[in-house]
Amino acid sequence: MVMDAGERDGDGEDGGFEKFGEDNGTKSPACLVDKMVNMIEYVSRFGDYRRTQKKECYNMVRRLKVFLPLFDEIRHLGSPISPNGVASLSKLKKAIRLAVKLLKTCNEGSKIYLTFKSEAVTIKFHTVYGKLTQALEELPYDELQVSDEVREQIQLMLTQLARAKKRADTQDMELAVDLMAVSSKTDERNADIAIVERLAKKLELHTVEDLKIETVAVQKLAKERGGISESTQQQIIRLLNKFKHFVGMEITNVLDDPSIHQIPGKSQSLVIPHEFLCPITLEIMRDPVIVASGQTFERESIQKWFDSNHRTCPKTRQTLAHLSVAPNYALKSLITQWCEKNNIHLPEKEDHPSSKRFLVDHKDEMACLVNELSSSQLEVQRMAVKNIRMLSKENPEARVLITKNGAIPQLVHLLSYPDSKIQEHVVTALLNLSIDESNKRLITDERAIPPIIEVLQKGSMETRENSAAALFSLSMLDENKVTIALEDGIPPLVDLLQNGTIRGKRDAVTALFSLSLNHLNKVRAIEAGIVPPLLELLEDKNQGMVDEALSILLLLAIFPEGRHEIGQLSFIETLVDFIKNGTPKNKECATSVLLELSSNNSSHILAALQFGVYEHLVKIKQSGTNRAQRKATSLLQLMISKCEQIP
Repeated sequence: MVMDAGERDGDGEDGGFEKFGEDNGTKSPACLVDKMVNMIEYVSRFGDYRRTQKKECYNMVRRLKVFLPLFDEIRHLGSPISPNGVASLSKLKKAIRLAVKLLKTCNEGSKIYLTFKSEAVTIKFHTVYGKLTQALEELPYDELQVSDEVREQIQLMLTQLARAKKRADTQDMELAVDLMAVSSKTDERNADIAIVERLAKKLELHTVEDLKIETVAVQKLAKERGGISESTQQQIIRLLNKFKHFVGMEITNVLDDPSIHQIPGKSQSLVIPHEFLCPITLEIMRDPVIVASGQTFERESIQKWFDSNHRTCPKTRQTLAHLSVAPNYALKSLITQWCEKNNIHLPEKEDHPSSKRFLVDHKDEMACLVNELSSSQLEVQRMAVKNIRMLSKENPEARVLITKNGAIPQLVHLLSYPDSKIQEHVVTALLNLSIDESNKRLITDERAIPPIIEVLQKGSMETRENSAAALFSLSMLDENKVTIALEDGIPPLVDLLQNGTIRGKRDAVTALFSLSLNHLNKVRAIEAGIVPPLLELLEDKNQGMVDEALSILLLLAIFPEGRHEIGQLSFIETLVDFIKNGTPKNKECATSVLLELSSNNSSHILAALQFGVYEHLVKIKQSGTNRAQRKATSLLQLMISKCEQIP
């Protein structure tokens, strides 16, 4: 069950946990131990966990397994256990059951929701750690005749649990800013698709199979006891639909969708054999075929996968030796027999044009269009590159076909052409083509980054904006973060941040954040003068980039050079103002920056106190976002510690 931030952590029953429930008044030591062992074995069989909680989940499972030797010794205890001992074991069982529920949430829950609520889930892990610690400390080890070796293991785990509750914030800054950009950004240009692509891959929601499973998880979340707020629900659905659009799925009303495995005309109790379902669509296969990895898929589904420039098995992820498929006649016969036996008549699918059909129908047209890029007539070139720009904007198949016809080298060559319209269309076409992961590398291999930077320096304002967006898209490859910086791409981005339109500044701040994730690029950005325009964004709240600016400043504050540039008294006062009067997200970001600065300079603590920050940090600690509460708590502790040192 997915739990919202304020949901009660009880020990009541819920679906899938009946066998781990209470013991109907019977709490014998043997029964309690057996139930705890069963729960630990249950979570040990879980597969992968959601990205934002993966490390924490694996650590918790590893710690739960430490209990098994303890339980084994209790099972072989010859003497009876006192009521106090039984009560202690019962308390431990409740703590383990809470851990199991949380692990089940992180294993089966909505990936999008768990990412939005990552801070709340972290707090729940801390709660479980606290309950496990309390239960372990109350166990009567002497009465249970626990060996010294097992006691040492338990003591080590108590130390680890204490450390886990105090661990430093490890939030994925890149993921957080991407979520913020996709959720709140009103600029719906194609540049946003690059962010959607990166988010989809980070959350492992970039295949039809992944998104079908996520849809079911979102449906379940919306129907659960307690539920979620309307605004959170709409955010989740909007992002889910963006992911679906990215992979070419039909956009439907998520909450009204029938169950994924439901068959028209049959009851939900009918169980479809798992092997009859295509791993991509999760629908019964009509024409099953076998690929080189030995896996079976619906022919149309796997062909779409291949036509989208994939050369791997969607299920095993291994690179395929070839793309030939072979009919799986045996499985098709079994499916046919099963459908006849259960009186199931599957509806015929609509005949949508597939990727392969598009490639066939437009092959000659695209080849002609690419050929016109080298025309001696300026108007022909302009029209050709404009058409390529438009075709590559929304059509994944067109991006594949344009690349196959050798357009990228010619487009890169045209970047240096002394015609502003051609430059604008070319850089935008390259931006669109770069959405495809393999195209990013092809564009980079053609040495496109230097001329894109030149256009960013000298082009028209719209061309500069799209150049910044193209650099952001290409910077998704870590090696390109270095290349862009070495080719002096950071200074013109800083200039656009300082002097561009609001749209240009937004493109620049997004690209600069991505580049600043590289360690050395933080220093380069500081040397390029990034701090003054970031401070201007904080002063002009109407531009709507306060959180983005604070996020970059937080990255820069790690370095002495960055702290020197931004840690002036006027900036401390600005931070305090956001902590007092900003939005919840403003307060969270500002508190994080102030904590980073104050951890390295006690004068910043005194300045913030003089500006009246203390009482507002107390309020944030009580009612801010989960991350803001943690940062405010740390900052308050630091302030108290520093003040005690003053004679």
